[in-house]
Amino acid sequence: MNDLVTIPVLTYNSSKFIIETLESIYHQSYKNIELIVSDDASQDDSVAVVKEWCSQPRVLERFTNVIHLTTDKNVGIPTNYNKCINASSGKWIKSIGGDDVLMPNCIEDNINFIAQNKDVKVLFSYLRIYNDTFDEANFSRISPSSYPSHIITDEITAFEQYQLFLVSDRIPFTPTIFINKEALLTAGLPKEHLFSEDYQTKLNLTKAGYKMYFLEKETVLYRKHEKATNNMIQDYVLKPHYFKTEDFRKEFIYPNVPTDIKLWHQFNWIVNQVFRIERLNRKTKFSSFLHYFLTAIINPFKHIIYCKATYFSNYQKSIFYKK
Repeated sequence: MNDLVTIPVLTYNSSKFIIETLESIYHQSYKNIELIVSDDASQDDSVAVVKEWCSQPRVLERFTNVIHLTTDKNVGIPTNYNKCINASSGKWIKSIGGDDVLMPNCIEDNINFIAQNKDVKVLFSYLRIYNDTFDEANFSRISPSSYPSHIITDEITAFEQYQLFLVSDRIPFTPTIFINKEALLTAGLPKEHLFSEDYQTKLNLTKAGYKMYFLEKETVLYRKHEKATNNMIQDYVLKPHYFKTEDFRKEFIYPNVPTDIKLWHQFNWIVNQVFRIERLNRKTKFSSFLHYFLTAIINPFKHIIYCKATYFSNYQKSIFYKK
């Protein structure tokens, strides 16, 4: 199997890390790769660094195709991502942030799994998480910690995965995602006016009938650092990104879940506004307890959902109330 794989690299003020990212792609054991680097109006010298790296003869010889995209104004991650997909020629897509790294066999491992499992269009794998640098001294954890049977099993259907995702985003290891381009376009690209582009993609794919599978290998190194767009190393009760996602829930989640689950989400959204105060949002024993108290103890809809899932057989049969 020698399908063309497109690797879109999304950069924004990534000059400190981007060479490490690009070199990890260059040294992939799999050979048939198209490289797309798309910069979202970086304020540092990311564009110049990438341009110089991509112009090297060894780079041009290594890849089937090399594309470097730039923009004059910051358009956001969903728009930048969609731009890459629309410019791609590969049968498969393996996107990566401009501060992360692919393990040497990442593409080959994904392709080999797909070659042996012809129905697979969406594939995840284990993610290694580090703080600041990829020195082993800075290793944090592997995500997931074990096989994600809560969302990926032989018995569960794609639509049941979709329903589980409506309750909550149960996959935090999204940077490992490996997608068939045709499936991605059929399901629909993320809406550019909304945040949570990764969450949108998982909902779109499963709703369209594309079941998610899991490869039991480590494939991606993920970097947590202070300047990252969505994954700041600072410990927060709620990541600042959370406060930009209510419009996404209004469009994708609320119309498609039972009323009590909708009210559970909405109640949490209201009480969580207190964590817009930066001092309260820093993770301490007090702020962690406050969050638990507000969202778990006094949220009446959480208790209603628990009772339905525990004591009423007709609700126990619904995937929405699966524990």
